Amino acid sequence: MLELVRDTYRYRELIWALALKELKIRYKRSVLGFLWALLNPMLLMVVLTLVFSTVMPIKIPQGHYAIFLLSVLLPYTFFSQSLTYAAESIVGNGNLIKKVAVPKLVFPMAALVSNLINFLLSLIPLALITVAIGHPFHWTWVYLPVPLLALTVFTLGATFFFAVANVYYRDVAHILQILLQILFYVSPIIYSLDQIPMKYHWIFKLNPLIYFLNGFRLSVYYGLLPAAPSILASFVCALLALIVGFWIFRRHQQEFVFYV
Repeated sequence: MLELVRDTYRYRELIWALALKELKIRYKRSVLGFLWALLNPMLLMVVLTLVFSTVMPIKIPQGHYAIFLLSVLLPYTFFSQSLTYAAESIVGNGNLIKKVAVPKLVFPMAALVSNLINFLLSLIPLALITVAIGHPFHWTWVYLPVPLLALTVFTLGATFFFAVANVYYRDVAHILQILLQILFYVSPIIYSLDQIPMKYHWIFKLNPLIYFLNGFRLSVYYGLLPAAPSILASFVCALLALIVGFWIFRRHQQEFVFYV
């Protein structure tokens, strides 16, 4: 882990440059450019809000389903897109890896940083919508850096793992999309965990994402802070994911050049 911290600091400028390059390529020749970082979550929110508040209504406290949804949809989108881009990061930069002695960890980290920038930009429409529809703007928004830090660490560990797996088995990138779709529906995103019978709660609590998403929803929608055990669980899951993910990545990174 000391090696991870040291190399991250040493190559921070390279990681930042690759992250900006990723964003520029993503929005290249797009008329709206970086505005899509704001429009994508808003458009998805509109669709899901219409479905689950009108066609298939879900009863929630305070009645502002758009905020209820966006408060966890945005961090989940950050998680899922980071994994998607990171899974292809080593393979996609195969030519560079073969020609230049570059530290391999910069590629999945750049994928995560670019999506972190996207996430931070998407908080702007969330704040504007909160004010526009008259939902209380709680002071607990100041707590958001805590679940964001835990989610970022967890996501980084997962990106290391999937970046390695996709080098050896290219089907992983496709399987990952299916796993992320399943994870979307088994996580309390479009519904509340309170709507699930208590006897099944233990099953949902096996999903580590629930602890990160709970911190975002409580802070933004309910104006509450998570209980201490929930905060502790989020950081334990995050650190375990990072340790395991980076251990696997570090063990195999010297072999990447033979498979890309």
